[in-house]
Amino acid sequence: MAPIKRKSESVDGSKARVLNTKLGLDSSRSQPFKKQKRDQSTDHARAKSQNDTTAKAQIAGVINPRAKPISVLREEEPSFPRGGASVLTPLEYKQIKADATRDVLFEQNSSKDARHNSDGEISGVEQKPTAAPRQKKGAKSRTNNPQPESAVEEKHVKIQGLSYKRIVPGSIILGQVSKIHANDIALALPNNLTGYIPLTAVSSKLTERLEALVKNESDNEDISHGEGKQQDRTEPRDFFHHGQYLRAYVVSTSEESTINRITKNKKHIELSVNPQQANSGLTPSDLIEHSMVQASVISIEDHGLVMDLGLTDATIKGFMSSKEVGKNVDYGSIQEGAVFLCRVTGQNSSGQIVKLSADMEKAGNVKKSNFLTEAPTIDAFLPGTAVEILVDEVTSSGIAGKIMGMLDVTADVVHSGATSKKRNLEKLFKIGTKTKCRIICTFPSSETKRLGVSLLDHVLSLSTASIPRRDEKNDPTQVLPISSIIQQAKVVKVEPGMGLFLDLGVKDVLGFVHISRISDTKVESITESIGPYKLESLHRARIVGFNPMDGLYIVSMEQKIINEPFLRIEDIKVGEVVKGTIERLVVNAAGLGGALVNLAEGITGLVPEMHLADVKLSHPERKFKEGMTVTGRILSTDPEKKQFRLTLKKSLVNSETAIFNSYDEILAGAQSPGTLVNILSSGAVVQFYSDLRAFLPVSEMSEAYIKDPSQHFRKGQVVNVHVLSVDPARRRMIVSCRDPDAFGPEQKHALDDLTVGDIVTGQVTEKSDDDITVQLDESDLKAHLPVGHLTDGSEKRGRSTLKSIRVGQTLNDMVVLEKDANRRLIVLSNKSSLVDAARSNNLISKFEDVTEGKVVDGFVKRIIPSGVIIQFASGLTGLLLKRLLPDAVALLPDFGTKQYRSISATVSSVDHVLHRFLLSQKDNHQKNIQGERSYDGSDNHDVINPCDGESLSINNFTLGKLTKARVSSVKGTQVNVHLADNLQGRIDVSAVFDSWADIKDRKRPLQIFKARQIIPVRILGIHDARNHRFLPITHRTGRVPVFELSAKPSDQTSTDLDILTLDKVKIGTSWCAFINNIAETCVWVNLSPNVRGRLRHMDLSDDVSLLTDIESHFPIGSALRVHVTGVDLTANRLDLSARSAQPPGPLTYESLCEGMVIPGRVTKVTERLVMVQLSDLISGPVFLTDLEDDYDRANPTNYSKNEIVRVCVTKLDVPNKRVSLSSRASKVLNSALPVRDREISSISQLKINDIVRGFVKNVADSGVFITLGRDVTAYVRVSDLSDSYIKDFKSAFQVDQLVKGKIIAVDAILNHVQLSLKNSIVDKDYIPPITFNDLAVGQIITGKVRKVEDFGVFIVVDGSSNVSGLCHRSEVADQRFDDVRKLYDEGDVVKAKILRIDPEKRRVSFGLKASYFEDVSDSGEASSEDSDAMEGIILQDGVKEDDEDDETEGGVNLESVRDYESVSADEVSSSIQSDSLEDPIPYLDSAGLTTTGFDWTGNILDREKQQPESDSSTSSSENNQLPRKKRHHKPTIKPADLTGTLDATGPQSVSDFERLLLSQPSSSYLWLSYMAFQIQLSEIDKAREIASRALRTIDITEQVEKLNVWIAWLNLENTFGSQESIENIYHRACKVCDPKEIGEKLISIYIQSGKNDQASALYDSLLSKPPTSPALWHNYLSFLMHTARDPSKARTTLARALQSLPPHNHIQITSQFACLEFRAEAGDPERGRTIFEGLLDTWPKRWDLWGVWLDMEIVAADAAAKVSVATQEGKPGNKKTRKHRDDQQDMQEDEVTAAHEHVRALFNRILRIKQLKPRKASKFFKRWIAWEESVGGIAGTKSGADEKETKKRVDMVKAKAAEFVRSHAGSRDGGGSAES
Repeated sequence: MAPIKRKSESVDGSKARVLNTKLGLDSSRSQPFKKQKRDQSTDHARAKSQNDTTAKAQIAGVINPRAKPISVLREEEPSFPRGGASVLTPLEYKQIKADATRDVLFEQNSSKDARHNSDGEISGVEQKPTAAPRQKKGAKSRTNNPQPESAVEEKHVKIQGLSYKRIVPGSIILGQVSKIHANDIALALPNNLTGYIPLTAVSSKLTERLEALVKNESDNEDISHGEGKQQDRTEPRDFFHHGQYLRAYVVSTSEESTINRITKNKKHIELSVNPQQANSGLTPSDLIEHSMVQASVISIEDHGLVMDLGLTDATIKGFMSSKEVGKNVDYGSIQEGAVFLCRVTGQNSSGQIVKLSADMEKAGNVKKSNFLTEAPTIDAFLPGTAVEILVDEVTSSGIAGKIMGMLDVTADVVHSGATSKKRNLEKLFKIGTKTKCRIICTFPSSETKRLGVSLLDHVLSLSTASIPRRDEKNDPTQVLPISSIIQQAKVVKVEPGMGLFLDLGVKDVLGFVHISRISDTKVESITESIGPYKLESLHRARIVGFNPMDGLYIVSMEQKIINEPFLRIEDIKVGEVVKGTIERLVVNAAGLGGALVNLAEGITGLVPEMHLADVKLSHPERKFKEGMTVTGRILSTDPEKKQFRLTLKKSLVNSETAIFNSYDEILAGAQSPGTLVNILSSGAVVQFYSDLRAFLPVSEMSEAYIKDPSQHFRKGQVVNVHVLSVDPARRRMIVSCRDPDAFGPEQKHALDDLTVGDIVTGQVTEKSDDDITVQLDESDLKAHLPVGHLTDGSEKRGRSTLKSIRVGQTLNDMVVLEKDANRRLIVLSNKSSLVDAARSNNLISKFEDVTEGKVVDGFVKRIIPSGVIIQFASGLTGLLLKRLLPDAVALLPDFGTKQYRSISATVSSVDHVLHRFLLSQKDNHQKNIQGERSYDGSDNHDVINPCDGESLSINNFTLGKLTKARVSSVKGTQVNVHLADNLQGRIDVSAVFDSWADIKDRKRPLQIFKARQIIPVRILGIHDARNHRFLPITHRTGRVPVFELSAKPSDQTSTDLDILTLDKVKIGTSWCAFINNIAETCVWVNLSPNVRGRLRHMDLSDDVSLLTDIESHFPIGSALRVHVTGVDLTANRLDLSARSAQPPGPLTYESLCEGMVIPGRVTKVTERLVMVQLSDLISGPVFLTDLEDDYDRANPTNYSKNEIVRVCVTKLDVPNKRVSLSSRASKVLNSALPVRDREISSISQLKINDIVRGFVKNVADSGVFITLGRDVTAYVRVSDLSDSYIKDFKSAFQVDQLVKGKIIAVDAILNHVQLSLKNSIVDKDYIPPITFNDLAVGQIITGKVRKVEDFGVFIVVDGSSNVSGLCHRSEVADQRFDDVRKLYDEGDVVKAKILRIDPEKRRVSFGLKASYFEDVSDSGEASSEDSDAMEGIILQDGVKEDDEDDETEGGVNLESVRDYESVSADEVSSSIQSDSLEDPIPYLDSAGLTTTGFDWTGNILDREKQQPESDSSTSSSENNQLPRKKRHHKPTIKPADLTGTLDATGPQSVSDFERLLLSQPSSSYLWLSYMAFQIQLSEIDKAREIASRALRTIDITEQVEKLNVWIAWLNLENTFGSQESIENIYHRACKVCDPKEIGEKLISIYIQSGKNDQASALYDSLLSKPPTSPALWHNYLSFLMHTARDPSKARTTLARALQSLPPHNHIQITSQFACLEFRAEAGDPERGRTIFEGLLDTWPKRWDLWGVWLDMEIVAADAAAKVSVATQEGKPGNKKTRKHRDDQQDMQEDEVTAAHEHVRALFNRILRIKQLKPRKASKFFKRWIAWEESVGGIAGTKSGADEKETKKRVDMVKAKAAEFVRSHAGSRDGGGSAES
């Protein structure tokens, strides 16, 4: 119900206008509401004059006849505000208010009918007064007797949804926050409506805050806007969040004429969520449990929120606990004035406090509770409340029902769920049943009270609409973004008069097209069965929005919308180049302030004045006109404000450098153009894209000195800068305009040669108040001389000297004080004290130069309270403390000195660990380093039993004292001794020997000492175990000190104690070192007790064999003779080497030379190379061809990580820092060693007919590439791969496979080598294969069964060129048989006889009968075959097979012999010797080939009848029949080891495979052969077992071998298994291998076997798991175009690919798909051309794309020409056939002509591009000429003209080329004048 007038509904009119103006709101929006309030006031006054008695009767008859008057006042304004009371009871007041509202609405609707002629949504009862407005009785009767008409209304409740026409002021609607703007909030309403909430219509509390803020700003104009925000934040985002449900009150509706991007007239709905209006009609009695109420926060407490309910009774408040705010709301971020839709959970005992909950998850759970079934009054049923309704009508367009049996509710087609394909309303909702729903709107304009409800799941649960995917819910706008174009949207429901519901390919979410958006032209009607928009019809559509309340995409099918480049500001990307039209020019007080550029309908951006052009335009209005088309680039976008900025500067639009729009993506050194937006005295501010800015210091603006930047730069100027530093966290960046490449190699070399301390001379080039710029002689380097360094005197003297210096003057005797190579900064000093110190080499520039007691010269850097910081050269500083200054100076202000003042001091102490030192100017503070100071401790100093017999206390043991010690124990690196019983010491192994010759036992040097031995020692200090050094005596830290001692003979005799320190060690010196620790990559040694160093393992010895076991050859404590290669003072460490051949200093690229043999450490091992590290900075690969002299032994896996190997430097590239190595024995050991595969380093070493070996590098479609050397690759054509035909040559060759071939062509100029792998060419003893002509009748051959049929067996002859024949079933066996398939299988080896040959039909007939071979059993062929059958048996005792009679050659039947692995040799020998030797040798029934357990002849049919049941008895009986021929020649038979013969014959049985697997358990080739062997025997399960066993056996490091087995297993299951078994193996493989690699292999298997559906499904599965690769997408697209022939799906997939892949891959995948459109038979070349057009329109200077397009056009033209030529060469036919062929030929020639014209047009188009450079154009012209000449060679077509025509076209191209050269030369010559 609409209220009449409330004091609390809004602020005062004038106050609201002021507030809206201050906040930037549109005050015009509130005007209709004010007018409406005036109309309501008038009607209310009229309604109050009615009879009170009549009103009471109406109330009593309609609502409650027993209701008593309640004296509680309503929220309306009382009649007597100064104390009087209303004369009406609240119920009377309520009824009068309802009547007044109905009258107002009646008048409004009547006026609307007059304007719009008719309104089909107004009920018939409301239309009666319109027909007869003068009949007041009719109106009276309508008021007095509403029951009959309402009863009719109840029977025929019209199901209508919410629409703009049905929304009137006073309507209450449930909505969801969809957008949050700066000044208002967009609320998504049901049925694709949107309302807007001004900030002044949120809550009374927020309005008060806004008023206070406006008053604050007006009173304090000096306060900045930012500070005001900080004091009281009123950002809308702090009060609302996306997806929040709110109950809104309609304030007004209006129509705006502003043009929108979709519709020209935009309807505006103004809303209010103020609880006073949103809860209108609610009384305290209506606040029952589970009802929904809107409340605003008025106070925030620690335990909860105090809420305002907007009721008349201000004493009733709401309270919400902090635990009830919901998961999506942060309690700490809630502010006063925020509004929540809450569920009433209860009241306190007094009823003054209402308990609330804003937890939408609890409120949305309506399964058992949280819904209303009854209420005290129907006013409690407001939008947002969940209710239970009784269904009384169900139609296809919605549901109607009642609440409490009296209140009508309807759910329209959208909110009843009728749009879903899965919901049938008539089946789901039966009439008379109850269901739960949520109220979403009211209809105040209806005659009887009616509510709108929703049955949608997300509305009922108060959640956001989402799409379930993989156990998570996704935002629909992320799955299908707004502005997406749907190529095929299917119509699933037609709602006549309303619109279409479309299936967009997104699960559970449909799209809706209003009837006004179906077409550009008006659509009168739509039906389901006929017309272009019937069910199941497909259309192109575009997403224009999404309504979260409806859960529907808002779609448009208008072609103008689909063709728009942009629909929203969000669609525009920063940095994108766009084309637009100038809408109008912006004029301000200063003149032209910019231009508005329109990119699409409703999308207009601003071009600021400084971005109109690269130069300052005096009259920009002359250059830019309204309606002019311009090209610009997006600078920034602000979707919230719906604004974006562009630039028309050509330097920015045409720039190809990467744009700067995020601090996180920018690295130091990156370059980009920017615009100067502010120029300061210290530099300039550079603006890039978005809000990214950088600072350009004045020192980085130019190489020259710039005093005033404004004189050299202007605002709006574009400058190219490179980044010096960037801080993303602080959003700061420093850039430079100085050319990084201007500092040439000569200057760089000179800077490198310049060292700190050098005395230089230079000429003054620039002069300023603070410094002088000097150009150094001979090097031309720029240096700075500060004023403070001109003299040693005071500042005044320095200024005086500066005045006397002039530009061009030469300054002599300056010292280089600092040098920064990165900044190219050189600082000089002219102080005489520093110059003299540099000349005497006393100027300290590094910490190592600092020694205690040294007098140093420096200058004052800074003065601090505790002293003075003194600076020396290279920025080295020392501290001069106040206490170390002279007493007179220490009392002066600033210690009597100033900055840059020269000073001289003495180094008092040095801290080598922290690299700090103190200075002193006191004469008596200099420390005597050689002096002795005893330890002054407080503990007991007495010693017990001293070894020297003299010392009485610990104080007697002073630094340098000679004493004696007793050995207590001897360790590897030290000797533990006792100076006394209670005093310990240690002697490091490095403090024992004076020279290398003194060490007798190099591995155990300390074995010369024995326990309890008394030895002379000298005290060095106190041992510090933590820092591996010793301290002075005064630094004792422990209670019982451990003295560091020396046992060197030289220390016992010398008077001065010379202790070795790190600064005394120089590079190149030699020392004795002792191993202290062995690490993984190096060995730590001691040169002295406090000087340590490290040796890499490879530097331990020249003998690499010793490095295999370092711990045994170099035990801890062993001695080494080392020399220093590096000194690291920072880490207190030395780099050492024990190798004799190593040059002094660390190994560098400059110290290497080709042929040098050095040791290295293996750091990485792959299948193709071994990476070897030579030093910390140098590593190089050893390729396959450089591993061994014999490629058969080249196996990188033989090497292990961290292994030390000797390598030879074979190639050195110092500029690029690359080195190639070799581990060949002939290179690293002895060049005289035999070399089977010579090293090939260049093509010049190769000659034609050379036989070489190499490794397969790549297998391509055109052939195979072979690596012959590290830089030499040979090519093998497919025709040169083999003598025989190979169906799939790619599977026969694998990468890194070793092959042998012959050089057939060498081109040293083109660097091409061609190879042949044919055996006929490579092998001298090659035997050609048997051909058909070589066969003769009666010949005995061997072969394999190719195929078995019912009528016979097909046999392929061994060693033939695929010669085969048939053995008819009548010639298979001598005995009768039923099924030939039981005798032979495919792949069986057989011996056959040629029976017949038919030369004409080229047929061969074979015979397999055993009788055919009886006469030839003694021949050589039979002997050779029988010898094969004797595999596994050898003869001993010197008996040859030739000495045996004919019968002995077949005397052993292998069927009776067990496997040699299960029977020992003794068993076989004893079994044979026990047999009778006089028995005759039985003749074997099988004359053909035999193998264990199978008869190849077919005689098994007869033996099956005679063979006993027991195999063991048969075997024993046969063994007893073993014969003897000659007693003295009795052979001894034993199992033979035929491993050597397996290389030639290959494994032929299970035993052979098992034997080979023992030696090669990780060979996948052997395992796969084993599986194939079992498959040939039809043992599929055994093959599976072998695969499983292989995966368990192969070493875990051999991942490639395991992968081969997995692929073979997948092939096996694909051929013999089920789909379930394939998926099982696939999932198992994915767990241990790369899932994408396994998936691609399985896809290849599917495609080869024709299972395209499975391949497509697997592609979809792989591509749904990010990240995806462009190659995988390209393979899928190729599969869809070539194999599946589904171009429509391929094009849809391309869109998916572009969404999935990063932007930098878009060009690649798009261009590849365009090529597929040209090449694939299912493709459309026109689509390919369109794709190329789009790409090149965006990137016109991508010449590679132009070239690819040109290739595709030429290929298409050539293909058409070949088809035409083939048609011309067709066979002649009859007259009718010839006519048809002529017509076809003419049509094809026309196609060829059109294709050629396409090519020529493309050439012309490319060469007309202005940015095309002459060098690139030359290539295109040459290509055009070559193509025209090739086209001229095609005869018989209209485009293949004769020589004259060809010459004419070629001349035309040459003329175009000449014209291009002339035009380019002319523009270049006149360029200077044109620019000026």
